[in-house]
Amino acid sequence: MAYTYDPQNIFAKILRGEIPNKTVLETEHTLAFHDIYPQAPVHVLVIPKGPYVTYDHFCAEASDAEIVDYARTVARVCDMLGVAEDGWRLISNAGANAIQEVPHLHVHILGGRNLGRMLQPA
Repeated sequence: MAYTYDPQNIFAKILRGEIPNKTVLETEHTLAFHDIYPQAPVHVLVIPKGPYVTYDHFCAEASDAEIVDYARTVARVCDMLGVAEDGWRLISNAGANAIQEVPHLHVHILGGRNLGRMLQPA
C-alpha cells in the first residue's frame, strides 16, 4: 500500500514546534505528550518523529532504531505514569473505518481508572 504523509497535520506541526504540547517524554525518535481532550485520568499520545501515517506503515518502513525507540518509549511512559501496575489500554486507529483523525501514527495510552470493554458486541 502507498502511504501519503501530510506534513501539515497537527502532529507534524507539534514536532516542528509550531504548536505547543505538554511533553511527557522526548527521545531521539519519539515524542509523548498529554492529550488535550483526555478520555481517562491518564491519556498520553506517543508519536514517532518520522513521517509515518499508520502503525503498519511505520513497521514496514521505519528503521530498527526508530522501532525500538518507539516501543521502549511506550514502556517508559507507562512506568512514569504509574499505569503499568493497575492496567492500561493502547489504542491506534488506522484509516477511515477506524476513524483515524490525524494522518500521523500515534498511539493513545489510557489508564488511571477502569476503562470498561473496548468494543461492545454487535
